[in-house]
Amino acid sequence: MSQPGTPATGRDGPLVIAGRSYRSRLLVGTGKYRDLDETRRAVEASGAEIVTVAIRRTNIGQRSDEPSLLDVLPPDRYTILPNTAGCYSAEDAVRTCRLARELLDGHSLVKLEVLGDERTLFPDVVQTLKAAETLVAEGFQVMVYTNDDPVMARRFEELGCVAVMPLAAPIGSGLGIQNRYNILEIVEQARVPILVDAGVGTASDAAIAMELGCDGVLMNTAIAGARDPVLMASAMRKAVEAGREAFLAGRIPRKRYASASSPLDGTFF
Repeated sequence: MSQPGTPATGRDGPLVIAGRSYRSRLLVGTGKYRDLDETRRAVEASGAEIVTVAIRRTNIGQRSDEPSLLDVLPPDRYTILPNTAGCYSAEDAVRTCRLARELLDGHSLVKLEVLGDERTLFPDVVQTLKAAETLVAEGFQVMVYTNDDPVMARRFEELGCVAVMPLAAPIGSGLGIQNRYNILEIVEQARVPILVDAGVGTASDAAIAMELGCDGVLMNTAIAGARDPVLMASAMRKAVEAGREAFLAGRIPRKRYASASSPLDGTFF
């Protein structure tokens, strides 16, 4: 991760989460696809190395008589990131993470989300904090989904979460980055990776998140719900890369008036 708020120069380094390096800064979900083959093709097109899996909704070995997601996205190729989607209490979230660790042979990296409202799917930060405390104490490496509150983001970092994942807009809404100044404040304070999670609708949204200095973007609906998920996955890959390069390059300041690309100063006449 580059120094918060200060665009790096030269060649970019990898995304580092819980001590492990990744080339791709795009993380993708695995729900809402038509079938496992479309899931596989979209993930491949995205270039993602971390794929998140809703343990309560997806078969990764719990049901031996059904196809497993791990048949098309094997753990030796991808980092499987179990998530607690659908949990509305700290107890349910902790129980789900423990089940994931069992199913994945001691795997400790998890995405924690505890929802507080069925209509908006906004996080319940009180329950999320409670679950995070328990999970960190039990040795889990917690990537936490939270609201766009810089104070809470700092609390989760201080607690020991390995990444903080503020929403940009409600889950699945496709509204884009609605809170860029809050996100920017979180990024500038952080000493752990900050990844936008929820709200991305199209490639330009992903680019904006990266231009703000976020270390990565996680998305599912924006790809799986597109008319052509595989093509959208490819677009998202390029957008994340372009947004990161733009952040590193450092954009020009915004001005109210024109500034000539070819000024007269220093000319020969």
